[in-house]
Amino acid sequence: MTPEILLVFGILIVVIAVLVTEIMPLEVLALLVLGVLAVTGLVSPTEALAGFSNPAVVTIWAVFILSGGLTRTGIANILGRNLLRVAGTGEVRILLIIMTIAGVLSAFMNNVAVAALMLPVVMDIARKTGRPPSLLLMPLAFGSLLGGLTTMIGTPPNILVSEALRTNGLTPFGLFDFTPVGLVVMVVGMLFMAFVAPRLLPRQGAFAEGATTEKQVLTQYRIQERLFRIRIPEKSALIGHTLASSHLGSRLGLNVIGINRGRQTSLAPDIHEKINQGDELIVEGRLDRIQEMNNWGQLLSSSMHSHEHILTGFGMEVAEIQLSGDSPWLGRTLSELGFRNKYGLNVLEIRRFERSITQNVKSQHLRAGDVLVVHGPVHSIDDLAGSEAKLVPVILDAVDVENDDELGGKVRLFSIPNSSRLLGMTVSNSCLGDALDVQILAIIREDDTTIVPSSDVIFEPGDRLVVWGMSDLVAILLMQGLEAVFDRNQEQVADISILENDQVGLVEVILSPYSVLGGQTLQELSFREKFGLTVLAVWRKGKVVRTGLRDLQLQLGDALLLFGPWKKLTVLGKEPDFVVLTEKVQEVAREEKAVTALTIMGAVLVPVIFGWVQIYIAVVIGAACMVLTRCLTMDEAYRYIEWKAVFLIAGMLPLGVALDKTGAASMVAESVIALLGPMGPYGVLFGLLSITFLATSIIPTAALVVLMVPIALKTSAGLGISPYPLMMGIAMSASSSFTSPISHPANVLVMGPGGYRFIDYVKVGVPLTLVILVVLMIVIPIFWPMT
Repeated sequence: MTPEILLVFGILIVVIAVLVTEIMPLEVLALLVLGVLAVTGLVSPTEALAGFSNPAVVTIWAVFILSGGLTRTGIANILGRNLLRVAGTGEVRILLIIMTIAGVLSAFMNNVAVAALMLPVVMDIARKTGRPPSLLLMPLAFGSLLGGLTTMIGTPPNILVSEALRTNGLTPFGLFDFTPVGLVVMVVGMLFMAFVAPRLLPRQGAFAEGATTEKQVLTQYRIQERLFRIRIPEKSALIGHTLASSHLGSRLGLNVIGINRGRQTSLAPDIHEKINQGDELIVEGRLDRIQEMNNWGQLLSSSMHSHEHILTGFGMEVAEIQLSGDSPWLGRTLSELGFRNKYGLNVLEIRRFERSITQNVKSQHLRAGDVLVVHGPVHSIDDLAGSEAKLVPVILDAVDVENDDELGGKVRLFSIPNSSRLLGMTVSNSCLGDALDVQILAIIREDDTTIVPSSDVIFEPGDRLVVWGMSDLVAILLMQGLEAVFDRNQEQVADISILENDQVGLVEVILSPYSVLGGQTLQELSFREKFGLTVLAVWRKGKVVRTGLRDLQLQLGDALLLFGPWKKLTVLGKEPDFVVLTEKVQEVAREEKAVTALTIMGAVLVPVIFGWVQIYIAVVIGAACMVLTRCLTMDEAYRYIEWKAVFLIAGMLPLGVALDKTGAASMVAESVIALLGPMGPYGVLFGLLSITFLATSIIPTAALVVLMVPIALKTSAGLGISPYPLMMGIAMSASSSFTSPISHPANVLVMGPGGYRFIDYVKVGVPLTLVILVVLMIVIPIFWPMT
């Protein structure tokens, strides 16, 4: 084994590890691979950059634009409007028609684009027929994948294997050379999904036939469990505040979705609406957070003779402890450690690489080098030195603590008046600090003894509370010594029809496949301020998430339940980053251009079929014509290109070249021949198909094809068999990505709206994959003989 082969194998192992773990963006990985291959001399600089001008890459991005033209001209909407009329109400018939339309579209369009286009149509069908979305959406995704198998432009793997044949001096596959095998696979797959899959798919979230869209959605997300009416009493500090300045949403996670004022009800109020005395707020959120706010209002601002000594008086100290690399606490949170109850100390902040972390301290995963700033009795700090963590606490000088504005500015002292209903209540039952990022550091008893409160400590007359990390709202409330923020009795909203009228409503949205918002939070996006809409819940991986939404990082596949004015929901429907799952508020398609788009698509395909023009030239001209005829704008054309796929393929192609040039592909091929050769050509075909099917669950299909193609070509040459059945098998199996949601973006796209879990894809995808494997083993040799 030569040093070059060792090096390329080392690069390959790293690439596969990154592809599986996704510890960095895949397009960044591809560019790094390109650069490393050139620097190490495994390929020439020209070969390293050749991927960007490769006809396969050009074909792929041009097909994305053609697909975008068909999308913006509403081809799927036109078909979808007539879908229900043709399908009737029979379950099997509905499934077959949905998958047939998705499959036909996917033969000439991007799979993910077809799934995104059809989603609102299928969701409306689910509502109108009373079918659960979970019964229809996975067949939609799988139908789009099956349809892509039937033509060369239906999926990137087909384009890549065809170009690989041309590059190696062989006759490439034609546009419809994939059709015989792909069509058989598609038909068998659709029959499986229509007759077998419904027995395996979950039937959750079924819509009640005849119910309104809003009621159906509220039932699915169980929002009615969290709707309350709360009244604003006479002396509430909220009076005069706007909804934005009240921080009810940002601090407490309470979404104000309506205000009853006198005899008028204002739904989806603007964030600048002021709160008045006697208002009745209709809020969505957790009742315990409302109760907590009332309990905060039971406290009175207090003072000490020396305010600066709140943290360092009464036998209490502040200390720093640094975590070593072998600390047993690494990777765990303070909540998991039960830190306060176990050690009798509070953690004020975590100092990490010159950065101070003061919010959500209890949920931070501890790292080596972290410095915990702790507060509590001196004896508890000393006890840390003898704990299993073997820590060395350093007690801070009282003067340093006094002069530290960060520490001193976040601590306040409050007393419990004799009339407070907190008396006799435990710290746990009071909920103080549960909803807000606030800690009760210590309770100073009437005799000046001090304790660090555990959850079962009971509040007594004369208690003073040392409170750390006050939010602006709570600070205002406590300083005013209010009896209550809200009335003590809250009423649950039983009639959810209040959320439905001609002015306001509810819709579900998902992130568009072309969105750049993945990984960002609603707070970072200023979502409420920008769109004037409220996110009530998020459906993620089969579960409803209703708390902590502002800090939840958005992911492809999330379904967001939005509430607000219809006019603002309609504006959101025009945003390229979102797909609205209700057809009536989607951006209006340019249906007047539908005939033009279809004509351009036909003009691209005809010369390719007859061999007059190379496909990569035809699709580029077609893409330009889509823009020239205003089927889509140039900005939209850029948006519809999946740049991640383009960079991934262009950057990975040189790795395929390196595998071939260094002899690494030949070495792997020899191992394949030695292992599978005795079984004959059919054994080799079965082995390569099985490897590809397994790998496609964890490796992006385009990258997988780039790695498998040189091995398949060397294997066919070594055995003296035709390369075409092996290449056809690799293309088909790489595109049959059914076994997990992460194996293809179309699968992720329907995960949230369908309410699927990971196991649902396994239950349906694994048997479907086995069926397709059997079909390919039978059909490929018929149309593409092994010799």
